[in-house]
Amino acid sequence: MNQHILITGGTGFIGQLLCHELHSKGRNLTVLSRRNEAEVQRLCGRVQVIRRMDEIPAIPTIDAVINLAGEGIAEKRWTQQRKQALWDSRITLTDELVSQLQRRDALPETMISGSAVGYYGDQGDADVTETTEPRDEFTHRLCAAWEASATRLGDDTRVCLSRTGLVIGRDGGFLQQMLPLFRLGLGGRLGNGRQYMPWIHRQDMVQGLIHLLDSPELSGAFNLTGPEPVTNAEFTRALAQVLNRPACLPVPPVALKLALGEMARLLLTGQKARPERLLESGFVFQYPSVEQALAEAVG
Repeated sequence: MNQHILITGGTGFIGQLLCHELHSKGRNLTVLSRRNEAEVQRLCGRVQVIRRMDEIPAIPTIDAVINLAGEGIAEKRWTQQRKQALWDSRITLTDELVSQLQRRDALPETMISGSAVGYYGDQGDADVTETTEPRDEFTHRLCAAWEASATRLGDDTRVCLSRTGLVIGRDGGFLQQMLPLFRLGLGGRLGNGRQYMPWIHRQDMVQGLIHLLDSPELSGAFNLTGPEPVTNAEFTRALAQVLNRPACLPVPPVALKLALGEMARLLLTGQKARPERLLESGFVFQYPSVEQALAEAVG
């Protein structure tokens, strides 16, 4: 398929693997990045590179857009300045992306745009599918605005929204922040550990995005999460078992709240998210259990 795809966030943890997978399938790629061309091609392979949004209208053909740009939500304490940076890297960027695409003679046939299971807010231990009513909090408002921005593109473009969980993979992502302590036997659950941790292996994440790209009958929101939800305590035990280390040093909620402020909610609450629509569409997970995903990521 001689398809030309514009990608934002292509140099990120998910984007790099996605670029290589798409290239192996014969797709032509343009990556929007502030990095220089040599650096982008080192990370993403043989791709075209643009550095400014206003270059988008001049690209001869854009059949599809995959919009993955966005600063890591759990990297820094949520000050007002940090919240604004999270907003700008998602909503402001997507608004500008859509505006530049609308300046073209023809809109792309497909747009796949990032979101997260944070869209639903804290859902306790209730099953969460794409039809679950969200609870109003910062992560919901952030994701809802992000999704609304992408759907502004127009009725002539099929839009899929990927509500993503925590991505498990080698050499990157949230797992790399946890591994040093767990390898020393100093890991443990967060709070009581009963909060759910929606997760997905990086390979399944990438293949899920490609599945959405290649399925013209699909549109709307999709939970890109593993099919077997686990609590934080279950995740902690699985990681300790894979590493053959104890994990008996829980982090009390008060310590997280003192250290992280409002952002502690991100770690002490969660969603028992299930990829209902993805499974109904025939997608098959390579890593259906968290044990399989962690064994590949740290093995």
